[in-house]
Amino acid sequence: MKKLCYLIVILFIIISCNTNKNLVLDNKKDAETKKFSDTVRIANDELEYEVIIFEPGFNYWLNSTARPRGFYTESFLEGRNRIYVAEWNNRVMQPQLYNTQLYEMQINYLPSIHYGYEVNYLIYNYFIFFQINYKQQLAGFVPRI
Repeated sequence: MKKLCYLIVILFIIISCNTNKNLVLDNKKDAETKKFSDTVRIANDELEYEVIIFEPGFNYWLNSTARPRGFYTESFLEGRNRIYVAEWNNRVMQPQLYNTQLYEMQINYLPSIHYGYEVNYLIYNYFIFFQINYKQQLAGFVPRI
């Protein structure tokens, strides 16, 4: 009878461990799915522009790691975006020096246009994500979160 009790306890422990392992695996799969199903669309019909970011992991990173909206001022975001866009476009124009798979096309970001806080926030955070994710440095300073 003692052996039967021990056998039941051991069997219960094994089943419990396997159940927890499956839950952990399911949670990891959910996180991976969230990571790779990212598309961020930025549009303003009045200004007739549209930006679509297809970057695996960006939306997940934006919601989990980036500073919340309102943390930075709009003027800070505009200033950094001007610097990052200028460097990005510079790298696009020099395919012999920079990876063309990273810097595929120029960004048409005009400082004279008021894009609004949300657009500047998303573009800025994409640049931060890009620099961290691909180990690049677009300006003379390390990207901060």
